[in-house]
Amino acid sequence: MDKLLEQIKKGVVWPFPGGIHPPQQKSLSNSASITRLPLPDKLVVALKQHIGANGKLLVEKGQRVLKGQALTAPTANWSVPVHAPSSGIITDIAPQPSAHPSALPELSVVIEPDGKDEWVALNPIKNPTTLSHDELVNIIHQAGISGMGGAGFPTYIKADTKQPIEFLIVNAVECEPYITADDTLMREHAIEVIQGLELMQQLLNPTLCIVGIEDNKPEAIVAMTKAAEHNEKIIVQTVPTIYPSGGEKQLIKLLTNREVPSAGIPADIGVLVQNTGTLFAVQQAVYEGKPLIERVVTVTGNTIHKPGNVWALLGTEIKHLLDCQGFSPVPQQRVVMGGPMMGFTLPTVRIGVVKTTNCILAPDHKELAEPGPEKACIRCSACADACPASLLPQQLQWFAKSKEYDKLQEHNLFDCIECGACAYVCPSEIPLVQYYRVAKVEIKEQQADKIKADRAKERFDARKERLDREQEERQNRHKRKPAAKSADEKQKVADALARVKNKPDNGDEKSAVAAAIARAKAKKLGDQSAELEPDNSEVAKERALRKEQARKYKEQKPQTDESAVSETPQSDAPVDDKKAAVAAAIARAKAKKAVQANEATEPAISEAPQTDAPVDDKKAAVAAAIARAKAKKAAKALEDAEPIVSEAPQTDAPVDDKKAAVAAAIARAKAKKAAKALEDAEPAISEAPQTDAPVDDKKAAVAAAIARAKAKKAAKALEDADPAISEAPQTEAPVDDKKAAVAAAIARAKAKKAAKALQDAEAPNTPDNTDNSSSSIDADVPKSSDDKKKAAVAAAIARAKAKKLQKEGNDQS
Repeated sequence: MDKLLEQIKKGVVWPFPGGIHPPQQKSLSNSASITRLPLPDKLVVALKQHIGANGKLLVEKGQRVLKGQALTAPTANWSVPVHAPSSGIITDIAPQPSAHPSALPELSVVIEPDGKDEWVALNPIKNPTTLSHDELVNIIHQAGISGMGGAGFPTYIKADTKQPIEFLIVNAVECEPYITADDTLMREHAIEVIQGLELMQQLLNPTLCIVGIEDNKPEAIVAMTKAAEHNEKIIVQTVPTIYPSGGEKQLIKLLTNREVPSAGIPADIGVLVQNTGTLFAVQQAVYEGKPLIERVVTVTGNTIHKPGNVWALLGTEIKHLLDCQGFSPVPQQRVVMGGPMMGFTLPTVRIGVVKTTNCILAPDHKELAEPGPEKACIRCSACADACPASLLPQQLQWFAKSKEYDKLQEHNLFDCIECGACAYVCPSEIPLVQYYRVAKVEIKEQQADKIKADRAKERFDARKERLDREQEERQNRHKRKPAAKSADEKQKVADALARVKNKPDNGDEKSAVAAAIARAKAKKLGDQSAELEPDNSEVAKERALRKEQARKYKEQKPQTDESAVSETPQSDAPVDDKKAAVAAAIARAKAKKAVQANEATEPAISEAPQTDAPVDDKKAAVAAAIARAKAKKAAKALEDAEPIVSEAPQTDAPVDDKKAAVAAAIARAKAKKAAKALEDAEPAISEAPQTDAPVDDKKAAVAAAIARAKAKKAAKALEDADPAISEAPQTEAPVDDKKAAVAAAIARAKAKKAAKALQDAEAPNTPDNTDNSSSSIDADVPKSSDDKKKAAVAAAIARAKAKKLQKEGNDQS
């Protein structure tokens, strides 16, 4: 740092890359002193003349304002006020053309001066060193001072920077051709400029203040050196004349050999730069109490008869400046605001002077010729050599034309200072700077849209979160916990529970209540049964007697079945214990199944013969005889089938497949024959009592019902036996001896059971049994003849049931 300071104090400068040497043309305007112009007919004061937001309007149409009176008040950040340049009446507040290449309308206050030029009350400060930092910054802020070198950056922001500043640089280079406003200002008001610099020095406390002036301004160098000789921390440094040495980053490089990083600001490297005109405005605001209402403007060009520098009130129309300096326009005259390198052509001269207006150039066609048509780039690289920011102008132009904004930012488009050096040296006359300006505007618009979208999303998310929170609160409002009970309430509840627990049980009362409830229920049920059911007590007694007889019969039947099953496994082949147990379990299951079938048929037998219809005894006897004959035939067929079943697998040797298959086929054929015989026997039994002769009704009905029940039981037993017969030897694979023996035993047991059932069905149809049953029934039944139709209906019902059971048996077989 010490070495750098020594080098700076010795006058060492460090060159920056690029740069050009255009004709200076400064002698046209720097030979005369600054003059004051007469008051214009109207002042058009734009509300926004700086970088940042507009202020809040404080005046209204028709109001009289004084010179220096604030027209707006700062409201947002980077907002500075504007003031009335002269006293007068506000005739209009409306959008007016702006000092911009597009001349887009900006809200402006139009003042008609009254000629009195009456000042508002001022508050000058004679000894600024007594002011605090914030007070001094506030004076600069309320004076409406912003950068007067071209950017228009609010000065109070720079003055209030929190970063440490090592070098405070005064940009007095004024490298743009034709412009001499800062040169003449330093010549005539060097003391005031140094006073303004000392005020900034008081605010920022830099290590060193450097005033950079080009070597083509010797008078200004002398004046500034003399004005700053009392302050050893201020040095005046002469820099070579090269364009654009007045650029902020280029001047920092020249004076300190430091480079501002890309997308950075000078404060990032401990440097702050102020313009000469800005420092003069700071001095006026503090020492004189005057706000920024005027500035020095260079009016020059070959069409101006009296070129020079003038004090121009802000808001003065450009036309008034030109007319006061002797403007003689030529055909297709151009008027440029700013210099020939960085200025822009005004669309109209009815635009007011703003805080950044430093020059009005009115050249003729020889002085500043119209650019020719754009030609193709020849890739000469002259633009890249002249660029002071070390960019690639040709590449940037290609990206700008194709609107590849991402690549433009990657190639550091915003490091371009729009100095115009690239366009100045381009042999193809490509307006490179215009491409860059348009691209910058479009990129900024995209970024602004993105910021708006992000903010809208944040507002949407915040609103959604708020609505969800409110909805949750509404839902939880009804789920709040009940208020805690007080100690007295808890004690009352505990006492009540204790009384209930300690209360003695009264068994008599409980039993009395239970008995009353039982009586009520019994009475209710009795009333319902009396209303819904008739008196069938006698029928119920008879039915109970028959069920008791059936139960006794069933208890005897399983014993006979178990004895039959126990005799079955008499095979000569050795049988395994587990397989014998399986066979016994299967036999017991079949026996239970037969018992269930008997239970199903018993009620039908007991209920069927309760008919009073008379039947002919002889016909019933004949039908019974026919039924017995068919039953004997069926029993004979079953007996023929049984030996084949019992003899088939009773061998220890392996069984021949073909012989086993033949034996199984014969067994199945005989079983089917027996079933057919039984089916033939059932119709005869069922058709027996269909006679119209008067006979003892109950005898015939009982005989027919018993015959049908026995026949059904035999058919059921035969059906159980048939599957075992048909499944036993129907395999073509070699048969296991033990399994064949077990299967044969099961088949023999089922066959014996079927034969037994058939014999039981045959027995009641003999003449003796018929006579006995007839005689027993005769004793109980009176000799009355009822309607024949009742007997026919009962017989039809019995036949239908027999056919249904027969059909079910056939389906199963």
